[in-house]
Amino acid sequence: MNYLELVNNVLVRLREDEVTAPTDTVYSKLISTFVNDAKRIVEDSFQWNVLTETLTVTTSADLFNYVLTGSGQRFRVMDVIHSEQDAFLTGVTSSKMNNYLLNGDPQKGSPMYYNFNGVDASGDTQVDLFPIPDSIQNIFFNLYKPQAQLTDASTTLLVPTEPVIKYAYAQAVAERGEDGGLAAQEATALADMSLADHIAMAESRQNDQYVWAAV
Repeated sequence: MNYLELVNNVLVRLREDEVTAPTDTVYSKLISTFVNDAKRIVEDSFQWNVLTETLTVTTSADLFNYVLTGSGQRFRVMDVIHSEQDAFLTGVTSSKMNNYLLNGDPQKGSPMYYNFNGVDASGDTQVDLFPIPDSIQNIFFNLYKPQAQLTDASTTLLVPTEPVIKYAYAQAVAERGEDGGLAAQEATALADMSLADHIAMAESRQNDQYVWAAV
């Protein structure tokens, strides 16, 4: 379902006229904001497979700090892989990375550790690698990265639509007060139930995210 369809779906539930663009009216602009708020709630609630993305850091000799271009700041890490070494990198604390890089003579070679360290001017996350790369190497960051805020009417929502619609509707009901429809508390409870159902379905398909061990 695209952005405009989401907005109109919520408007219909509120017994309001549909629009031809999310910004057609003052009220549709408000609903558009609620749709994006609801989208963020759903995105942040689970590691949705549809949000997975791989960003590549190509290293240079003697440079340990890199920008994850396009990452933003809301992502979650699935894993980090050194493509040439076929090995996983391990995330370490800022204190440990500072110790590796600043105390003594830093080791150079194939990176084994990473630590996120601030953002650049565009708001993308920066990452430090250790050992300090000694050549051109490719490091794959496999992330769960939220979709950008919906602005274009034709943009298709990636996460499940039903809980997004229901959370947006619940926010709209709370904003205008109960008006013969569902109370905000009841509407939110239905949205929570919808989200829980979709997470359960996604978990059944993503059992690679779990490691079972005897206890």
